Amino acid sequence: MKIHIFGASGSGVTTLGKTLSEKLNIEYFDSDDFFWLRTKVPFTKRQAPEIRNTTLSQKLTTTNSWILGGSVIHWGENIFPEFDLVIFLYLPQDIRLERLKKREIERYGDEITLNPERQEMFEKFIKWARDYDEDTGIANRTLNAHRDWLSKISCPVIEINGDYEIDKKIKIILDKIQ
Repeated sequence: MKIHIFGASGSGVTTLGKTLSEKLNIEYFDSDDFFWLRTKVPFTKRQAPEIRNTTLSQKLTTTNSWILGGSVIHWGENIFPEFDLVIFLYLPQDIRLERLKKREIERYGDEITLNPERQEMFEKFIKWARDYDEDTGIANRTLNAHRDWLSKISCPVIEINGDYEIDKKIKIILDKIQ
């Protein structure tokens, strides 16, 4: 089974992907691990697209069953194997932004408020995350872009809208798979 889970930042993709991976006993790959270089301050320097795509494509083509988490809709055409199932997560903006703010504070603590450079990065990130729903042109990863991509794929899609507990999401997916 080749499953792709995606949604806006803060929608629960990684949590769902890792939990489903454990339930199904298949490997989970997070697109962020391929998109970003490992740096002292994480999520600040992007991997070269050709290296990112080649590395991820090799992982996916040499693994029989997997879950890929994260939006890869603008990574190029015909890079990845066909998905057997796509899971799209949507959360209202206020819930997502609250989750993201909490996560960033847990990751970076007072650094966000005490260090002007980190504060600016935090504010830009939240503005970028807000644009998912508002689609003002700040980001290319938007609800409209995701919906457009979903309209073009041919595999089964599960759309989970709302703030459900992880067990409820897993049940929805397992019921569809089985």
